[in-house]
Amino acid sequence: MTRQYELVYIVSPDATEEQVQALHTQVEEIIGRLGGQLDKTENWGRRRLAYEIGSHKEGTYVLEVISGGGDLMKELDRRLRVSDQVIRHLVVRVDEENRVVEQTRSRRKAESTRRRVARGLPPERQPGEGPRSEESDGDGLDSPEVRS
Repeated sequence: MTRQYELVYIVSPDATEEQVQALHTQVEEIIGRLGGQLDKTENWGRRRLAYEIGSHKEGTYVLEVISGGGDLMKELDRRLRVSDQVIRHLVVRVDEENRVVEQTRSRRKAESTRRRVARGLPPERQPGEGPRSEESDGDGLDSPEVRS
């Protein structure tokens, strides 16, 4: 079964840009060999750590979004654990979270459509139809005839 995961790893600040790229290439090769797919890679660059890890106060953060199975993630976890350059890594499954977000979005859309139809409006927002004017607060006191 294919699931989507986010892998974030922190590379030692002593590592050069070429070493960080070589580590990314190793991750890419493992993903390809085990039938996964690398969806996105973001190198967040060198950042200060929230707390000191060993003697390190900084590290290079890399995010990988991966589609694959559990065996792929176990292998990546094993490889990153034994790598001297990686000082921390974290794998999080995000496909379930994405499914919940999509369900919530569709439920809100259906509720909005139901309310619009109940008020006699078209189901979808029309061009030029915007939010209520900020000048009017809906109490009718904005017209000069009502004010004293």
